[in-house]
Amino acid sequence: MVVTQEDKVCVIIAARNAQDTIGRAVRSALAEPEVAEVVVVDDSSDDRTMAVAAEADDGSKRLDVIRFKVNRGPSAARNHAIAISRAPLIAILDADDFFFPGRFRRMLACKDWDFIADNIAFMEKADPAHPPADFAPNPRRLDIEAFVLGNISRRGAPRGELGFLKPVMRRAFLDSHDLRYREDMRLGEDYELYVRALIAGARYTIIESCGYGAIVRANSLSGQHRTKDLETLFEAERTILSAGNVPPQAAEALRRHCRQIGRRHALRHFLDRKRKGGASAALAYALENPANLPAITGGIFRDKLEAAHRRVRPRQPVPQARLRYLLTTD
Repeated sequence: MVVTQEDKVCVIIAARNAQDTIGRAVRSALAEPEVAEVVVVDDSSDDRTMAVAAEADDGSKRLDVIRFKVNRGPSAARNHAIAISRAPLIAILDADDFFFPGRFRRMLACKDWDFIADNIAFMEKADPAHPPADFAPNPRRLDIEAFVLGNISRRGAPRGELGFLKPVMRRAFLDSHDLRYREDMRLGEDYELYVRALIAGARYTIIESCGYGAIVRANSLSGQHRTKDLETLFEAERTILSAGNVPPQAAEALRRHCRQIGRRHALRHFLDRKRKGGASAALAYALENPANLPAITGGIFRDKLEAAHRRVRPRQPVPQARLRYLLTTD
């Protein structure tokens, strides 16, 4: 496949304290012939993230490493990288993840899209040399209702994870609809951007071929969100709904997702009160907000049930020979 100007990709990596993984991420991006630019934004790290990223340079002059003096969050880092880059296609790579070889070749073989995402292999230990399963692409269009529903967790079902998708995005579509990441968000910023893009009419294609390796870590940023982060996501979704331009069925899906985030926020707020002021302060918060009582009591019950389950059946690492995939089951 000849790489045309229209097929050139800018890979954006927002990184903070990622010295142990950033080199692998950069090398995997530079190994892809479709990649014209790799922009690493070191978001005020306390370690050697910037130096290690620079050491991964292959001499092709495609790597640009920038450092923020003050931590501004992944959304600001990505927006800055979009502003200073020029390639017509934009891909996001988390600093602890990597691309499998041939990722963009398989994606760019599809036509007529504004966003395109492939499968993700989740693993607990990185092994870029271990190829994922050879799934057929099976391209299909993802609409806003299906996307939002794919982010709603249901009891007894796998976690809703479509927000983890890492699509390639056409810069022209982002620019024409003035779409950028919300810089006040540090949780769900990808999900929120994709929702606004779909409302704006983005043709979002997904394929089952797997080109993205995601490392599952207990101390990842997505696993450390604050109560404020949940509140910001909740308010961002309410802002989208209040605009009045969401199709009815999609709006109902958004309201369901918003309610779920609201319940999580109420529980987290209750636990914050308990940690800071003791049981009496937490009880006072619950009594002051009776509408949140079902979310609080239900959340506490589920947390205790899950803790008991983990004691009885400790979680086992996922063997490298059996990766877990986002879009298909093995």
